[in-house]
Amino acid sequence: MMAPKQNGSMARSSQLARAFTLIELLVVIAVIAILIAIAYPVYTGVLERGKATKDMSNLRQIGLATQTYMNDNDSFFPGSPTASWMTQLELNQKYFSVWRIIQSPFDKRSSSEAGDATTPISYGINSNLYPPSNNVGISTSKVTNPSGFILFAPAQASGPTVSFQGTALSDAPGVTVLGTGGNTATSTPGGNATGGTHNSRQRINALFGDLHCENMTWTAFATTTSSVPGQPGQWTPYFPYP
Repeated sequence: MMAPKQNGSMARSSQLARAFTLIELLVVIAVIAILIAIAYPVYTGVLERGKATKDMSNLRQIGLATQTYMNDNDSFFPGSPTASWMTQLELNQKYFSVWRIIQSPFDKRSSSEAGDATTPISYGINSNLYPPSNNVGISTSKVTNPSGFILFAPAQASGPTVSFQGTALSDAPGVTVLGTGGNTATSTPGGNATGGTHNSRQRINALFGDLHCENMTWTAFATTTSSVPGQPGQWTPYFPYP
């Protein structure tokens, strides 16, 4: 007669034993939160390294396109008072097939293939390639130290975060890096850049005149003086410079 009651009591006890207590539930939630806190920086770090790798790939493609252009134009750099270097490289499909190659993965603006003010341009050419006397691109023969001369780099706007303002319609000779006569790494348009593109703005990629890329510290990148007196620095194509 008592067996059914005993079986019911045992079933209820078994159900209670399998249920989570409030403390156990809080412990599980806390463990999940800790795991997320550990995994998130790892994820963002991997994502940033992927962007830095893509950024370097873009710079190499820009360098190769520029080299091809110069092979066809008596070794002169693209850009003139009437045409920007981006336009001269992009309008001829021989050099660039798409505009998005000139947009950095760190540039959060929407991509556009229109080739107008809606088309983001994130990279700048060294503006010292266009002497103030006539603002026409110089010949590669004038660059005295190609392996130590910065040719292209991300051209950021000034501000506490990574941002870009260049477009396909930026004034000739196009989006540039390092204004002539300046003493810090600068970008046009956008003003003086205040840090790198990754590693908490401590590092930035740059393409040199011999077409090799370097992942540089921002301090090294922004150095405009020469380490050897009487010799051109990394931003100066030849010495003495106008």
